[in-house]
Amino acid sequence: MTSALRRHWRFWAGFAAATLLVSGVVSYFAESSPDGLDSATLQGCHVVQTAHGEQLTGNCIAQHATEHAMSMSPLAEYSVSGHPGSVGLAGIIGAVVVLALAGGVFWLLARSRRPGS
Repeated sequence: MTSALRRHWRFWAGFAAATLLVSGVVSYFAESSPDGLDSATLQGCHVVQTAHGEQLTGNCIAQHATEHAMSMSPLAEYSVSGHPGSVGLAGIIGAVVVLALAGGVFWLLARSRRPGS
């Protein structure tokens, strides 16, 4: 293996390790904090626990929210099939899927630009 090829593979191995680290580990730190959209839609309301689950009191945009069409998908709510504690795995699965799709698109684009294709 040539030196340039070895550096190329070292770069991609480091990129993969960083991606897995960020998607699998750092996601646990963000799990307990609502994202910006959740925070913005909850302004003006208080979340109250009742016998029927969480209820919103006050006046906010979130009171008009309905279930999303993808709420029953395997990676909804940043977990795997709704299992608590699977945030890291959901992050890794999402990162791998995005990288695979992006890699496939870039491969197709590069292939279509080769002479003789």
